[in-house]
This record gives sequence, C-alpha cells and structure tokens, in this order.
Amino acid sequence: MLLLDEIVEWEHERIVCKKTFQPDEWFFQGHYPNFPIVPGVMLCEAAMQAGAVLLSKHPKGEGVPVAGRLNDVKFKRMIRPGDTIQIEAILDDRMGDAFFLSAKVTCEGKSAVTLNFAVTLAKREALP
Repeated sequence: MLLLDEIVEWEHERIVCKKTFQPDEWFFQGHYPNFPIVPGVMLCEAAMQAGAVLLSKHPKGEGVPVAGRLNDVKFKRMIRPGDTIQIEAILDDRMGDAFFLSAKVTCEGKSAVTLNFAVTLAKREALP
C-alpha cells in the first residue's frame, strides 16, 4: 500500500512528498459512510513512508525500516477524498540503527498532522 504519489524535494536529511486521495480509496468505504475522511493512521503511515524513502539512500542504510514508535501525534484537520497532502519528513537524529524523525502533513498550506517517530533497520534475512 503506497501512500506517496510524488517526491517533490529530497535532501540528505529532509524529504517532501505529495499524495492525492482518490474517492475510490478502499478505506473510505467505512470511514465514514456519507462523510468519508482519511483515517489518521493512514496519514501517519504516509509520513512514515516518506521517512523510509528518505532513509533509503542514507549511509549504512542497509535493511528494511521498521516503525519503533510514534510520539506527539496531533491531528489538526480532516482530509477528505480529492484532497492533496504534502508530507515533510526530517531526520532529527540517529543512534546506530535507530533513526528519529519528525513529520508534518499539510493540506492547502494548513497543518493536518504533526508527529515524531522512530524506526530501526531490520536486517534482511535470506529466504530458504
């Protein structure tokens, strides 16, 4: 489930991506009937996916980014079908294989979600 349509900017410690939510997205079916909104968990997932893309070209970035925690999540605006969000993820710190990031999701220039999250790099294991 990819929640990023486009990479707008990509620097060493910062990435900006966009996503437009189409009216036929599967999660709108039950969230909520006759008043569809993007579930908050999907907005957090989009932010973490942007963070994973940011880390994909980081030195010693071998492994699969796995979410370790979310902190200080604040939902400030509803996102509806047809809305385009902009996601900015910033690498704030790194300790070994742990990466600490912050993200801001905006829509029409207004804040929709802010959060901090941490990921670790899970080693890829060979399949039998």
